[in-house]
Amino acid sequence: MRLLHCYRPHLLLDLARERRTGSASPNPASPFGSWPAGPIVLGGQPWVAGTVLDANPAARQLGVRRGIPLGSAHRLAPEATFLDPEPEADRAAIEAAFEVLATFSPAIVGSADPTDQAFGLLEVQIDGLELLWGPEPILVERIGVALAPALAGRPRSGIAGTRFAAMVAAAAAEPGALVSVSPGEEAGFLAPMPALLLTQDAEIRGRLRRFGLRRIGQVAELAGSALVARFGMEGARIGARARGEETDPFRPRRAPERVALALSIEPPVAELEAVRFVLHRIATTLAANLVARGLAAARGQVRLELDLAFARAGTPGEAVVETRFPEPTADAEAIERLLLARLERTPPSAPVSRLELELTGAEPAEGQQLPLFIPQALRGARLRWQLARLALTYGEDRIRSVIVTDPEAPLPEQRWAWRAVAPGSSGTVR
Repeated sequence: MRLLHCYRPHLLLDLARERRTGSASPNPASPFGSWPAGPIVLGGQPWVAGTVLDANPAARQLGVRRGIPLGSAHRLAPEATFLDPEPEADRAAIEAAFEVLATFSPAIVGSADPTDQAFGLLEVQIDGLELLWGPEPILVERIGVALAPALAGRPRSGIAGTRFAAMVAAAAAEPGALVSVSPGEEAGFLAPMPALLLTQDAEIRGRLRRFGLRRIGQVAELAGSALVARFGMEGARIGARARGEETDPFRPRRAPERVALALSIEPPVAELEAVRFVLHRIATTLAANLVARGLAAARGQVRLELDLAFARAGTPGEAVVETRFPEPTADAEAIERLLLARLERTPPSAPVSRLELELTGAEPAEGQQLPLFIPQALRGARLRWQLARLALTYGEDRIRSVIVTDPEAPLPEQRWAWRAVAPGSSGTVR
């Protein structure tokens, strides 16, 4: 097997910079906006109960690392600029990258969760693609050029026969460059690399240092039984990795499906009640399609084409309203109500001549074991939907819910935090 890893370190910060300035360059000269100087921490404000998602070199020099609490980051770098994350925009960027990769290979692995440590690492199986795209260097060049707009720059690329070796090769490559490991040469390539790359376990890393095992080649020379005796089952894994063997099977991701349906409205209608009738019909049809295949959608988008015959000059010919559901669903009534609530907030500025509903992020629905003797077992799920509708009605900054963050905190105000109940959605008109 030949695996290509495309790695974009600090992708979250580069995406945030590009959204703010229009450029991923550290020193952009752009009319879009300014980028703060000095230390920058991405993850939220210091008083929010969250963790650091990314930090620029100036902040990392002060000890700020991904995963530490935001309050700790503020103590390490009190002069830093703290930026709020935009998870929906980050997910959209990585999903766009997945779509690009899907045009080259059907076998792709990657995480669309910005909080995941693997966010920014994309894996592609490239066996047998030479006849379509040319030799590996040409294929990687084409993929890098295609990914650059979605990932705010060219990724580092590594090719090897195992996932671990390909990951190390990508990390060792220069930005926009390729490090390729010949088939069967994984152990030789890994031998001079630091042994700490073999595991994320801090305790085992410390023991490797105490035993004087600085390089992967030193670990590969040890007997597997000795590694298991010293490090348990993780010892077997790091031994196999050091010898260039595969330890983590390659399981391609199942791309989220999209379902869409549109209806023309003749004659065009201006009343929302008439629009609701059409929306109900489409939502019912699409929800039945999802239920029949055991799927649930995570997001919904309504696209309205407007009749501009009697509209004011400058009125846009299309209105787009989208929202993220509180939880994946195939409930037509819930989908209709939430999207209609957003339409009521941003009603169309002209009669509607065509309505299209698209449900995205459709993945296998997860079952839930209900209690036998407790009524209203799904009241928590219904409450999330009701809170989302209230947020749309009264404003997303006016409705909050409480979550317990640290029940053992000495101060009562540190034991809980406010959380937005809005489904991370946005409405746009263009």
